[in-house]
Amino acid sequence: MPQHDPRVDAYIARQADFARPILEHVRAAVHEACPEVEESIKWGMPSFLHGGRILASMAAFKQHASFGYWQHALVVGEGVPREGMGSYGRLASVADLPPRRTLLAHVRKAVKLGEAGVKSPAARKATTPRPPPKAPADLLAALKANPAAKAAFDAFAPSHKREYIEWITDAKREETRAKRLAQAVEWMAEGKSRNWKYERC
Repeated sequence: MPQHDPRVDAYIARQADFARPILEHVRAAVHEACPEVEESIKWGMPSFLHGGRILASMAAFKQHASFGYWQHALVVGEGVPREGMGSYGRLASVADLPPRRTLLAHVRKAVKLGEAGVKSPAARKATTPRPPPKAPADLLAALKANPAAKAAFDAFAPSHKREYIEWITDAKREETRAKRLAQAVEWMAEGKSRNWKYERC
């Protein structure tokens, strides 16, 4: 006899008419594929656990329901995008779920991954490279007047150029900016980066 948590019963009972059959269908499939599964409420939604680890969660919203595996990419495939927390997109009816055979296979796969202690690969953050720094007109004019400083600036890595540019352009007053500009050109003529004082610390 499957172990049903009364809190999950109550959660399903208070959902909209369209959502209840979806949640019941998913719940039954999980229990069929993993008879020893435990139910709980995590983050306000029904969750299925096996061996103390979360396998999957389900939830209902105003116009759709969702069901998602904790290790989505490893269960359904890395190329399958995850919509919100759902592994099968926005579910408006039982027909939006994969065939029963596929659903059971996915649950069993999630169980095996959990038993093997496999962890989800860390999501790689897409990073956009920063655009190259753009020198202000007053810095360009000062560098043009000092070939040694210009040669050093041109040879700097983008990060070193950015440090000088931001130091100059962040000045609040014109006098401060002029002082920083003169100091920057002097240091660059000596081949020094903006933070040269700390480089040997």
